[in-house]
Amino acid sequence: MKLLIANRGEIAIRIARAAAELDIPTVAIHSKDDERSLHVRRADDAVLIPGVGARAYLDVDAVVEAAQSAGCDALHPGYGFLSENPALAQACEAAGIAFVGPSAAALELFGDKTKARRLASEHGVPVVGGVGEGVDVDVAKRFFAELPDGAAMLFKAANGGGGRGMRIVRDAGAIEEAFARAQSEAQAAFGKGDVYVEQFLVDARHVEVQVAADGQGGFCHFGDRDCTIQRRHQKLIEVAPAPALSNAVRDGLTTAALELARAANYRSLGTFEFLVTGNPPDGQRFHFIEANARLQVEHTVTEEVTGVDLVQLQLRIAQGETLAACGVREPPPVRGHAVQARVNMETMTAEGETVPAGGELTAFDPPTGPGIRTDTFGYAGYATSPHFDSLLAKVIVHSGASFAAAVRKAERALADFRIEGVRTNIPFLQAIMRRALASPAVHTRFVDDNMAALVENAEAQTEAPRYFSQAPVAAPGQAGAKLDSDDPLAVLAHGKSAAERMAVEPQQAAPVEGRAVIAAPMQGTIAAPMQGTIVGIEAAAGQDIAEGALVLVMEAMKMEHEIRAPSSGTLAQLTVAVGDTVWEGHALGYIDEKEVAASDDHAQAVDLDHVRPDLAEIHDRHAVTLDDARPDAVAKRRNTNQRTARENIDDLCDAESFVEHGQLVLTPG
Repeated sequence: MKLLIANRGEIAIRIARAAAELDIPTVAIHSKDDERSLHVRRADDAVLIPGVGARAYLDVDAVVEAAQSAGCDALHPGYGFLSENPALAQACEAAGIAFVGPSAAALELFGDKTKARRLASEHGVPVVGGVGEGVDVDVAKRFFAELPDGAAMLFKAANGGGGRGMRIVRDAGAIEEAFARAQSEAQAAFGKGDVYVEQFLVDARHVEVQVAADGQGGFCHFGDRDCTIQRRHQKLIEVAPAPALSNAVRDGLTTAALELARAANYRSLGTFEFLVTGNPPDGQRFHFIEANARLQVEHTVTEEVTGVDLVQLQLRIAQGETLAACGVREPPPVRGHAVQARVNMETMTAEGETVPAGGELTAFDPPTGPGIRTDTFGYAGYATSPHFDSLLAKVIVHSGASFAAAVRKAERALADFRIEGVRTNIPFLQAIMRRALASPAVHTRFVDDNMAALVENAEAQTEAPRYFSQAPVAAPGQAGAKLDSDDPLAVLAHGKSAAERMAVEPQQAAPVEGRAVIAAPMQGTIAAPMQGTIVGIEAAAGQDIAEGALVLVMEAMKMEHEIRAPSSGTLAQLTVAVGDTVWEGHALGYIDEKEVAASDDHAQAVDLDHVRPDLAEIHDRHAVTLDDARPDAVAKRRNTNQRTARENIDDLCDAESFVEHGQLVLTPG
């Protein structure tokens, strides 16, 4: 098998890692504006597809053509984009490419939520009361009128998810506007504006069951997950196993999920989602809402509590192996508790509005340690793109103790996540963990209903001192920006504010993870050899320079380091200015490579007696501490028939045998 990964970002990296462990070579795809995304370098090869932004990844013909041109005989769609598109599965089948996922028929069945509801009803699986098809404004009004007093109605997109095309209606006068908005949003997101209606269940928890099927008669579930913590129907935090479920409901959920998978003759991974109302032990009920015929974002928490690599399992099923051959004969035991938090490039307002964020990741240090996992595509120097989803990383923790211990561990892991240059929702996630996950009354509207308090708590967390903190990043030119204070040697600060750092043109860098270069710089890239501050620029853009010519001077650890041209050519661009702070591996400039001889003129221009301005300033500062610059102090010593300390040293030591350090320790006077 040779695998094309038809996705980007952290999930593409996740798939590449799983494939590598199975000795499956991988090929990544990328749009023109996404060529510096980390997934491009984590695969064995990469193919440029036409277009920019998300549209490029949604082109079925281009994706299949990329697989064929790269000699791939399998394709993994990840999640999102084309992952639930029957047309891609059909195109792969026609091209002789194995689609790592369900059949086109299963995708079509579960892609239409009204058909999925009907299937559930036919097999005795309870569904939320509603009208599954043919919904227009008049039908919606009649359904709303039949609801109990005080009940709410929910418009939902028939052909998609992720919170798009969903609107809650609590008043009959809002039906027409809600219908128009839901229909318009569904059309824009999924290409189909069909919507249906359900009764909105208040105080419900969102619980789902992970299922795998081999297409050869083997079916197995991998337990349940709780995805109740949502912001406007979009998941933020997921946990496994789902807390506060009665044994009867837990067994009922897994039985229903397997029943629906068998009814659909399902193959590959799938997730069956339910709403759970009431309280255990006797008052709980569950209702089927939809199935996701793909790998889920939150598959990680199931992996942590079962010990099963679900992506590897998915790949092995696509190769024709049975579940039994993969070592899966019965549901694996659940061990401990896992929590996943989605780190998004966004902040929230007290009114519940999402404020997208972007920029350059000037620092990116994911949390580490036993039981801590971070799935991400971020690296220091990466310039984010507004053309893609805001998800930056997933922090997953596992604890063998209690659910509460897992939550505390997740909050600590988020506190250790050091991100600069781009605002994220980490403080907001921590506020949720402190408030929502500790509450037995949590439900799908908990975050939305408590938004103001959560935002206030998050803002207080942002201001609180932490060793690893997310200092607020000011917009370019904004005064009063805060600078993170976790650089005790002041290597990176160098008197600059975060606003000044952000004012530099967004820079492209060789991919790095944390501060370590993980791939060789692109040819012609002048890369920072270490973290430090630019203190001198010795060449100009447009200038021809020979290999080894001095280009920049960097200060790090109180020493200066010369950065020379890695190859000959024309200096096409410098991405930094004097005073800018950079991390190891940062792209400082680019050279259009060509033959450039080191000329005699250049050699003659080098004056060995020349003192650079920055070095001259150091000499001047040293001179301030010498006797010649202290006539009053010297005269005072003379009046008492004493000598200065330097005169004593000169008598005691041979010439140039005494080397002085630290003479710049001065106090203001």
